[in-house]
Amino acid sequence: MAKKPKKQQQSGGTPATVALTAAGTAYTLHAYEHDPASPSYGEEAAQALGVSPDRVFKTLVADVDGELTVAVVPVAGSLDLKALAAAVGGKRASMADPAAAERTTGYVRGGISPLGQRKRLRTVLDASARAHPTICVSAGRRGLEVELSPADLTTLTAAVLAPICRA
Repeated sequence: MAKKPKKQQQSGGTPATVALTAAGTAYTLHAYEHDPASPSYGEEAAQALGVSPDRVFKTLVADVDGELTVAVVPVAGSLDLKALAAAVGGKRASMADPAAAERTTGYVRGGISPLGQRKRLRTVLDASARAHPTICVSAGRRGLEVELSPADLTTLTAAVLAPICRA
């Protein structure tokens, strides 16, 4: 019996970029040299790319009433867990165990992308994203960001838009 060929990622691609390409979505990749000593992956990305921190969004995984949920918020702010829970009709939210987040998404911490996850999770995008023609999110590994429109990110992740960020 012949083996099925494995799906090949594009050369240098990540599951996020493969998903974007497969969907026919316009995007721009931005690579930079990641410093392992950097205390904040998102702020490092904003600085390296010369982009305002309110346009670079971090992907966080939270536990809302026992269900893993993705929150995408500007690196300039912090996640409001109460607002995240409310956005998805939940009561309580806490940050997910990092190992569970990595296992479920298929990405490593600091490189978790809202796109191309191993298991599609509920996603909430901070409403501030609408103020920008494009935003940057992780492309699936440290040192690689993808720039795309907030509308495309919302569509591809079936995200809810809600004010979930505290300045």
